[in-house]
This record gives sequence, C-alpha cells and structure tokens, in this order.
Amino acid sequence: MKAQRTLGPARRQKLFERLRTANPAPRGELRYRTPYQLLVAVILSAQATDRSVNLATRDLFRVAPTPERMLQLGESGLAGHIRAIGLWRTKARHVIAMSQLLVERHGGAVPSDRAALEALPGVGRKSANIVLNVAFGVATIAVDTHVFRVANRTGLAPGRTVRAVEDGLLHNVPARFRRDAHHWLILHGRYVCTARRPACLTCLLADLCLYPDKPAPER
Repeated sequence: MKAQRTLGPARRQKLFERLRTANPAPRGELRYRTPYQLLVAVILSAQATDRSVNLATRDLFRVAPTPERMLQLGESGLAGHIRAIGLWRTKARHVIAMSQLLVERHGGAVPSDRAALEALPGVGRKSANIVLNVAFGVATIAVDTHVFRVANRTGLAPGRTVRAVEDGLLHNVPARFRRDAHHWLILHGRYVCTARRPACLTCLLADLCLYPDKPAPER
C-alpha cells in the first residue's frame, strides 16, 4: 500500500486557523455538569450516538448525579435508564463498577491521572483522553472514528492504527490548537467529512486537504 502524504507545517497551520475561525470555542455534544457525569456519558457513548446518550442521561443524571447516588440506583436501576443504548447491559455493569472504584479509591472524585482513569472499568485510552482534555484541560487528542478518518483523508496525521494517528496528531498539530483539536476534528468528521458522502465541494478545508478522491470543483 502506497504511503499517504502528510500535510506540511504551513498547511496544518492554515487548517486549524480556519477551523478556529469557523468555531472559536468548540464543544462536544455530550451533555453533563461534572467530570463524573462526563465520564459516565463517555462510557455510554461507545458505539452509540451522542443524541441517544443525551436522551438517556437527561433523566439519569437527575436521579444519579454522583457515584454514590449511582451505586444506590444499582445496576438494574441504571439499566432501566439506558436500555435504548447499544450494549446497555455491559455499560450498566461498567458504570456501576467504575462508580464503586471511584468511591473506594478516589473519594468519589474523577482522577486527573491517565493511569488511574484507564484502571477504571469501561475506560480505555480514548475515553481517558476525552476526560483529560474536556474535564481537566489537558492538551491531548482523543481519536474516534471521525478523527481517524479526517486525519487520514486530509493528510494531517495519516496512520493505520488509532494510536499511530493519535501520536501523529500530537506531533503535527500546532501547540496552540492542540487543546481544541479533537473537538474540531470530531465535528468536521461528523458533519462535513462523513464516511460515505463527504461534502468536499463545500468544505472549508478542501484546498488544503490531500484526500485523493475528492471531486473537482465545478467550473
């Protein structure tokens, strides 16, 4: 397989300047009020849409806004709130086990340490990156399917694995854009650079992007 070209520094700079101009204060679409609620929402969002998670957590967070209250609700009680979300049985088990460890090991607070986060049930590297970035302001980048696709198509950080793309982004994204980068890239992949029909003809990054299959602009 032929290696894909990588965007040069000048193009990378322009790419993020445009994303920042279009959306100066990007935010994720999961709804939450505390780091704990963010962590729960992130666990529930695996292989599910943010919309479906938000519908479930709207009522869930009213009755179980903290790990202590979540433990009182219990696995069966939690299941009643999240049955419309894919893999709900596994996710209910993970959220209860995660809440138990937060109470036992961290006094009910979400840790700001990667190793401690990844030691929690249902929390992998991507989930830890989201919590570190959004809840604690760490300039790291979570790579989901949207970020993976955009990074490869544009040439921003081509790679065959999620970790290769993450490492490439951390190396290639200019430091001042790094904290907001994953929000910009997720939203761009979700609404513009979609999997089946990317909107290349109206994309604000089209002239910078190295995607070889984008249609030529009309004359």
